Amino acid sequence: MPPLLQQHERMEERFTAPFTVIRLLTPLKMSYETAKKRAAPYNKIAGELSEMRQDTITLAKQAVRENRRAYVLVNNRSEGNAPSTVQELASYLRSEA
Repeated sequence: MPPLLQQHERMEERFTAPFTVIRLLTPLKMSYETAKKRAAPYNKIAGELSEMRQDTITLAKQAVRENRRAYVLVNNRSEGNAPSTVQELASYLRSEA
């Protein structure tokens, strides 16, 4: 799959429902098995994915501006520790408010 913002561009940068779901799964150009090995034992960020984070923030902020709910589902395979990724995204969003 292409990066999040490229996927959104293919949808003409429009959301088609009263909510959006952003799923952060396996890093771009990385196999499931490689991501799994990289992330284990899932107790810390194995590698920050700055483009993924920025795309997530951009899309979530657009959804909120349009009075839509934004749900972000984070898998441990994305950066290695989903709770830490969520904390970083939330921290950034709070600092922008």
